[in-house]
Amino acid sequence: MKAKKQLKAKSNHKTGSSASKKRSVASKAQQREEQMRRVNPHAGGIDCGAREHYVAVPPESVEPGEPCVRCFSAFTEGLDILVEWLKACGVTTAAMESTGVYWIPLYQKLEAAGIEVYLVNARHVRHVPGRKSDVQDCQWLQQLHSWGLLSASFRPEDMICRLRSLQRHRANMISVAASEIQHMQKALQQMNLHLHHVVSDINGVSGLRIIDAILAGERDPKILAKLRDYRIRKSTPARMEAALVGDYRAEHLFVLGQGLQAYRFYQAQMEVCDREIETVLNQLAQRFESACDAEAGAPQPEQAVQDPQREHAVEAQTQRRVKEKRKRKPRANEPKIDLCAYLERICGVDLTQVVGLNVMSVLLIVSEIGVDMSKWRSAKAFCSWLGLCPGNKISGGKVLDSRTRKVINRVATALRLAAQAVGRSNNTCLGIFYRRKKAHLGPAKATTATARKLACIVYHLLKYKDQYREPDPATYQLKLHNATLNKLQKQAAIIGYQLVPSPLVAR
Repeated sequence: MKAKKQLKAKSNHKTGSSASKKRSVASKAQQREEQMRRVNPHAGGIDCGAREHYVAVPPESVEPGEPCVRCFSAFTEGLDILVEWLKACGVTTAAMESTGVYWIPLYQKLEAAGIEVYLVNARHVRHVPGRKSDVQDCQWLQQLHSWGLLSASFRPEDMICRLRSLQRHRANMISVAASEIQHMQKALQQMNLHLHHVVSDINGVSGLRIIDAILAGERDPKILAKLRDYRIRKSTPARMEAALVGDYRAEHLFVLGQGLQAYRFYQAQMEVCDREIETVLNQLAQRFESACDAEAGAPQPEQAVQDPQREHAVEAQTQRRVKEKRKRKPRANEPKIDLCAYLERICGVDLTQVVGLNVMSVLLIVSEIGVDMSKWRSAKAFCSWLGLCPGNKISGGKVLDSRTRKVINRVATALRLAAQAVGRSNNTCLGIFYRRKKAHLGPAKATTATARKLACIVYHLLKYKDQYREPDPATYQLKLHNATLNKLQKQAAIIGYQLVPSPLVAR
């Protein structure tokens, strides 16, 4: 009996000591939390979902006994109640994860209510492993945001968001229309009609004309070949006649007709979307012009007197460059409206003068990021946001990895495509730079490096509204030559040699 009592006393002592240890650890954690400086004392955290949203507010903002975490429905009525509860709790800023598209209606509601919203990357706010729930997620977001440890993701203004939605919808319609072209091509191939081998595009003038005749019941290859445009150089009439002899099966003709109707439907829908895009662009242009007029009416500080001859020379050079740029007809998927005029009014500068950028790429850039470059502190920060700069993983003084981060960004993709187009240009400095980097680093890294230069140019033009002036390729080549010569001279001097120019080399 004495042994049992002694064991029980020891166990009670251990239990009491463990409980006291837990209380001491909890008190220390609370002290550390109190010691941390709260940057946003009136911060809230929201965990967004498809059907319901969990919201956490500071414990001192609610009445004693009331929960500081509540669940709201994702319906509009639930969102209104959520906003009213946050305002009643005195929340001035809230953080939420960018989960799919579920956050967009709530974001717009909070923004309209005057609450500052931080849209954060879910990868940056991972919860402690093993403790994952909706309630703990919203509390973790609230704590991190109150301590100022979260950075908001970029989201443009409302008018730019409208333009971005229309532009992305138009790109989706182009993709769906391209799949319908593939369906038509497959139906023709199954009927052994090799129309895609004798014309460049089956959705061109000649291709659609021949497909319409086939669906109308025409089977004679000679008559079908006469429908070709006289400008076709890819094939001769005899070769086209041979390609239009096939097995006209009813099921494949049905699929061909369905694909053609769907393709023309999406083309008509794109024209309607283009008119809506034109309306938004016109509103943006008018607003930016009115803002520029207001800034011009304000008193400006005195500027240094410039040389009028130099200004006249720069203006003449700019006008000559504009004249040299030919106006071409819109391609198959390009809008029929004059986008260049609208974009120049919105941006305050003609970005299409930059080598490699066309009207559609400039429209994509404006619709994705807008024209306000104050969101990024410098051109380097802008390139880092696009994912066009090397990574930086260093530990113990050793570089572990310097590869470019994998960032899914439509602007970065457009700039990479523009960089590849720049590489095919001859008398441009960017083309020379691309080919030099390609020989040294390979095509992939050369594309990234050139895209970064284009991003810096776009950032500078949109921020300072300067007209783009293409540097002289001869001057750039001479600069590279002098840099290479100086490098060789230094290397020769290190090993005790001296470079002597060869008299056989013509200068």
